Amino acid sequence: MSWQSERQAGNYPLPWSVRRWLPGNTIDENSLIDRVSLAVDLGSVLRALRSLPTDAGASAGRHSFYRGCHPSVYSDQVQIALERLGDDVDAERCREIWLAATTSAWDAEPVWFHGDVATGNLLTEQGRLSAVIDLGTCGIGDPACDLVIAWTYFDGEARAAFRESVALDDATWQRARGWALWKALVTMSDQSSPDPGRTQQRVLAKVLSTAP
Repeated sequence: MSWQSERQAGNYPLPWSVRRWLPGNTIDENSLIDRVSLAVDLGSVLRALRSLPTDAGASAGRHSFYRGCHPSVYSDQVQIALERLGDDVDAERCREIWLAATTSAWDAEPVWFHGDVATGNLLTEQGRLSAVIDLGTCGIGDPACDLVIAWTYFDGEARAAFRESVALDDATWQRARGWALWKALVTMSDQSSPDPGRTQQRVLAKVLSTAP
């Protein structure tokens, strides 16, 4: 179906395309997943992605919604969020985490990042990761943005397994925590898409209570 016909049908008002169908279900549709195994598999995929040649890659920027850039690109939105949310959040703790996230930078050559590692973009078959989809925001830059799932989905042993498997340094994890903080704050302060299930409020609680 073309974008125009879909748009006229009123089902989805933005441009889209289907390249090919892949078997599997997204992880947010599968409650029987072994999260530790998934964490190891996903870390391996992201590690492999970073190893690919970058000659033909697009540098992080507007096309990736600045994923792959330094998180400070969104400092103004974090400040606006903290002003709007007031006493609803621990602003002092948020500022501490944001400062830690923005005082380091990716100091190696730019590498490939996915840009939207989220539950709806990971497919599984028989409980194991089978595909990573939706590469529309991928590019080359800082891979910290790809670690946010450590706070949005993984916990405990699975989170530790993901960290070990993805093999990135502490500073990168600090920036990743900043990306998770930013997304939670801008969503909660109505600067991003709605969150009727208050998922980002729960993510924020993890970000504030869990070490990077």
